[in-house]
Amino acid sequence: MTIPGSDAAHESGAGRTLPREPRFDRRWLSGLGPVTGGPMPREAMLARTLVELADTLVADFDVVELLTLLTDRCVEVLDVAAAGLLLAAPEGELRVMASSSPSMHGLEVFELQAQEGPCLDCYRSGEPVLNQNLETSDDRWPQFAPAARAAGFRSVEALPMRLRGSVIGALNLFHTAGGAMRPPDIDAAQALADVATIGILQNRATLEAQVINDQLNRALNSRIVIEQAKGMVAERNDLDMDASFELLRSHARTHNLRLVDVARGVIDGDAAAAGLVRPPRPAV
Repeated sequence: MTIPGSDAAHESGAGRTLPREPRFDRRWLSGLGPVTGGPMPREAMLARTLVELADTLVADFDVVELLTLLTDRCVEVLDVAAAGLLLAAPEGELRVMASSSPSMHGLEVFELQAQEGPCLDCYRSGEPVLNQNLETSDDRWPQFAPAARAAGFRSVEALPMRLRGSVIGALNLFHTAGGAMRPPDIDAAQALADVATIGILQNRATLEAQVINDQLNRALNSRIVIEQAKGMVAERNDLDMDASFELLRSHARTHNLRLVDVARGVIDGDAAAAGLVRPPRPAV
């Protein structure tokens, strides 16, 4: 059996020399290359970033920290000068959530104030805005394009943070030089945005499920309290269960109280079960 990367592998194959596979080096985990101690290879950094973003699926996380990691890594790994991210609040309003630099944050805030720019177009359409030359974008973004040029940028892309039909934000990528962004870099940036989107939506779903479970548990517990109070009122007032329940409801409505609070008061002795007053019958 020949192990890839071994000397035997280089000797095999009818005289052919097979390429030696790089061995994993733990220094990759700290951002250093496997041999020289220099920067981590681009592919390894991308893989590490995907793992860090995916970690949100199995652990509690800070959304701002997650999105800051996303923008920072876009600058570190991809051919971009700056990155910013807008995220939709639950009510639908876009907000600046992460930026790779203070100047980038200011430009993103201006984009929201002007209500025009690549991130807004991307979020509204759910489609990427690619390779936009800011030197010739004044007609499309009359306020944003001059502000972006004044900040030193010459071209921009915006990628949606989207999962199926749900768009939750957009990622802005800026360049200090003109020209089109390489397709592999666009694909890598979209992959990073997609993984972050999955993490955020997974977290939202978990929180929503917890809220629903809490509401259900409270409802079930309230029902138990009400049933106990019904039994006490029925016994002390010689009523059947239906009449007892109506008496509890009537008392709650008359005194502008929650039914469960009246029931709990009956059980705790705060409201005498025998003291509940039947509602007056309407005149015929």
